Amino acid sequence: MIVTPGAIVRLVLITILTVVIETAGVSGVRVLGGNADVVPLVVGAVALWSGCIAGAAVGFATGLLMDMLLGQTVGASSLVLTPIGYMVGRYGEQNEPSHGLLPVPVAAATTAAYLVGVAIVSFLLAFDAHLSIYAFRDMFLTILLNSALALPVFWLIRRILRPVLKVDPVRRRRRASPIESGPIGLRGLEV
Repeated sequence: MIVTPGAIVRLVLITILTVVIETAGVSGVRVLGGNADVVPLVVGAVALWSGCIAGAAVGFATGLLMDMLLGQTVGASSLVLTPIGYMVGRYGEQNEPSHGLLPVPVAAATTAAYLVGVAIVSFLLAFDAHLSIYAFRDMFLTILLNSALALPVFWLIRRILRPVLKVDPVRRRRRASPIESGPIGLRGLEV
C-alpha cells in the first residue's frame, strides 16, 4: 500500500464506518440463531489487500473504538484484533492473494481467531465468566455467517482501497504467466 494522506483517510473512514455499522445495525440482527460480525471481516480484508502494518493499525483502531463505544474493558478487543490484522497482512504479503475464493477461508479464520481471542481475554479479565454449549453454537453460526458475507465485504474493501494499492492483486493474477504463478507442484497448469 502506498502511504499517502488519501490512503490514511480511506483507512480511517473504513474503521469508523465499520464500528458504526457494527454497533448500529449488524450486531442486533440474528439469522438462524446467530449474528454476523463485520469487524473481523473488515480487519481481515484491509490486512489482506493492504499489508501487515495497515492491518494491525486498523485492527487496533477498530478494537479501541468498539471498546470505547460499547463501554467494555478498553483495549480488550484491540489486544485481539491487532495480531489478527498483522498475521493476515503477513500472509497476504508472503503469498499472492489473487484467488477469487480466498476471502472465504480468510474470513472464517479471522472470525474464529477473533471469537476465541475475545473469549480468552474475557476469561482472563472477568471473575464470574461462564461458558456453555450455546456459546460454541453461537461461535459456529457467526463463523458460517461471516463466511457467507466474506465475498461482498472483501470486494467492497478492495474497491475502496484500489487507488492506493501498489498492485491490485486481482489484476496481477490476470497478467501473470502460467509458468510464473501457482504452487510449485502446479506451475504451468491453468486452474
